[in-house]
Amino acid sequence: MARIGSIIPLLAQTDLFKGLDAPHLATCAAAFHEISFSKGETLFVRGDVGSRLYLIAEGRVRLAIVTEEGRELSFRHATSGDLVGEIAALDGGPRSADALALSQVVAYGLERSALTELCAAHSAVMSALVRNLCRRIRDTSSQLEAIALHPIEVRLARFLLVALGERKAEPGKRIPLALGFSQTELAQLLGASRPKVNAALGWLEEQEAIKRTIDRLFCDPLKLAQIAQAEDA
Repeated sequence: MARIGSIIPLLAQTDLFKGLDAPHLATCAAAFHEISFSKGETLFVRGDVGSRLYLIAEGRVRLAIVTEEGRELSFRHATSGDLVGEIAALDGGPRSADALALSQVVAYGLERSALTELCAAHSAVMSALVRNLCRRIRDTSSQLEAIALHPIEVRLARFLLVALGERKAEPGKRIPLALGFSQTELAQLLGASRPKVNAALGWLEEQEAIKRTIDRLFCDPLKLAQIAQAEDA
């Protein structure tokens, strides 16, 4: 029961399960089992058969695509409360990306057979799954649009606003933000080179939208929002 009690709050955060009532959440939580990964360990590799999905409890997981030429594009970092691998777990098809633990990771796994049984037995789970997949498609479209159409400064401002979430700044103060990963990782997420991201950070600092220290950014959400809405930074 202690394990289920730990899983339920995490499930309630996810786009896939958050709309379910308490009994459905408890039923779903009972089907998960704990799995740990060391820093640098692979959760799955692109092309693997999708046998399970993962609910991240602790740590950070990078989802990326590596081309035949060896170029790598990181498109998402998953942290506590995030799901990874749900698409392949649903249809049993090959994984569409690599998943790598960037730190020590504690996760809860749900086997594909258990997910199929939950969807068949509970229409609410299936409905939530469809909504989640639709949202993921929209997010991917928005990310591709941002990479293709907007300057790096605009993309970076939008990324920082998403990272800030609903946090509000006190009058005259900035919001501290610890990204938890390197500029190289940030560049991969934004579809840019590290020097360009560093230059964009410098430009945002010149605009007083951020202030940099060794380990954190201090962000002005209003100025970031103005830049994020600009057609040309």
